[in-house]
Amino acid sequence: MFRSFFPRPQLFFLSATVWGLIGIVAWFLLVSPAVNPGEGDEPPTSLIFGLTAPTLWLYGYVTACFVVFGAVWTRIEPHRWAVWSVWGTVLILFMTWFQVQLDVMLNYWFRSFFDVIQKALTEPGAVTASEYYGQIAVFLLIVMPLIFVAVVKDFVASHYVFRWRTAMNDRYVALWEQVRHIEGASQRIQDDTMRFARIMETLGVRFIDSVMTLVAFLPILWGLSSYVQELPIIGEIPQALFWVAIIWSVFGTGLLALAGIKLPGLEFRNQRVEAAYRKELVLGEDDEDRASPPVLAELFADVRTNYFRLFRNYLYFNIVRYGYLQFGVMVPYIALGPTVIAAGFTYGVMQQILQAFSRVENSFQFLVNSWTTIVELMSIYKRLRAFEAAIAGDEQAAIEFEAPGMNEPLRPEGT
Repeated sequence: MFRSFFPRPQLFFLSATVWGLIGIVAWFLLVSPAVNPGEGDEPPTSLIFGLTAPTLWLYGYVTACFVVFGAVWTRIEPHRWAVWSVWGTVLILFMTWFQVQLDVMLNYWFRSFFDVIQKALTEPGAVTASEYYGQIAVFLLIVMPLIFVAVVKDFVASHYVFRWRTAMNDRYVALWEQVRHIEGASQRIQDDTMRFARIMETLGVRFIDSVMTLVAFLPILWGLSSYVQELPIIGEIPQALFWVAIIWSVFGTGLLALAGIKLPGLEFRNQRVEAAYRKELVLGEDDEDRASPPVLAELFADVRTNYFRLFRNYLYFNIVRYGYLQFGVMVPYIALGPTVIAAGFTYGVMQQILQAFSRVENSFQFLVNSWTTIVELMSIYKRLRAFEAAIAGDEQAAIEFEAPGMNEPLRPEGT
């Protein structure tokens, strides 16, 4: 799955993670203090237009980090798909980072805009039309490049994952004489590689965006937490809002993972019972001794049984999921309660806090919001891993049979 597209995939992704961490630490501890000493929690308006020296330093620094990573991997590990697997990864990561930077600008714009709204509603004539519409013009200046980058990134990501599917397809097709007798080979090569690529297109980009959003917004939320000195019931806690966002998000992730722990296995099994039923029907088209009503009834009973298990598990999973997400809407408002009552900040600051809290919370809740898609990806990954094992000659890796301990054993097809 990965070796067909990436050069030494384990080392590639590990090095990308380590290089990213080194770059982040170096920026915050070394580069940023040197190029922008004494920066406050609110950047100058010219940041929106990218004209400040610190902003130019940041863009140059990040670009250099990405280019160095891509150049090193292209040099030390030549690969057929390096243009897409290495430089495509670099480009998608850079565009995602740039989107997050624009999102940060929007976060500061919310503060400025709603302060203007508060001022205008408090005293008639305090805000001129040019000031009000100037704020809207700034919003458009941020959003227009944001839309452009989002469209380009989605286009590149679509081509990227299709090349990945092509690499997997080419590898399996080259081994067709060897794999054609493996149970479910055609479905693995056509259907599973297609679904794997489709899910990676959305899930992979969303995961990268969540990580980069955390890196950008955690420092902002940390700074804004200085406005919130007290929590309901608990009392005073330093940087209270920052810790509320982290604890609430980690709690939800763990809770949802526990509630949906059986779903990957059930989804994996669901593909096998469906494949067994479909195969018997296909064989019955050419062989009148196959696909008899008793055999079809028995195979469909397996399908029905597994679907009913899925329905039951998704029932209590969704109870936990939707309950957690709906209650989570009110968590920042509850946390801000004492500060709001004490008039501890302006309306603009409150909006900026809510926006930053939402970005951090949603990033931490990546697993919560993507769990059903992750379950589907895990089931596909299991089947392709079993297929790879069968190619390698592991007879215990039969794709259409249940692994020990997962529900009850499946009957071999046609029995």
